[in-house]
Amino acid sequence: MGRRAVLLAGATGLAALATGCSTVEDLKPSSGNGSDETDATLGMINKLRTDRGLPQLARDPAAANAAMDQAARMAKAGKMEHNIGLGANFLKRMKGMEVALPAAENIAEGQETAERAFDAWYNSPKHLTNMLGSSYRGLGVAMVTNPASGNRPYWSMVLSS
Repeated sequence: MGRRAVLLAGATGLAALATGCSTVEDLKPSSGNGSDETDATLGMINKLRTDRGLPQLARDPAAANAAMDQAARMAKAGKMEHNIGLGANFLKRMKGMEVALPAAENIAEGQETAERAFDAWYNSPKHLTNMLGSSYRGLGVAMVTNPASGNRPYWSMVLSS
């Protein structure tokens, strides 16, 4: 799977272990480094969906929490991956955070604004497919930085049913 790999809730999911990480809790960043970017992204994705004849999405608190959790995991680890930490596969994370399934996750790294992250996802066929999923009704988007990893922005978008 490449950097643009997309895991859907119905997939088997791949378990990955991050070297040196003993628990999921160890991957939480210190407070103040994350921002909920759902509202900044919602208009862009809803315009895209409306232009394609799809229903608009609404802010989903569970999806927003899951997006923040994933962006925090990536920022803390200093790498962009869907599965970071013990027992952190996509389906387990979504179920554990009570995200309505099926769900999808888009991740990105390095974009300074929500608009640039959205553009990166839009220009990636697999990520665009997720954003246009007809079964999705909810959205959560987050960006987290970590001084220990150079304050590089890590993004996560979670789409929920």
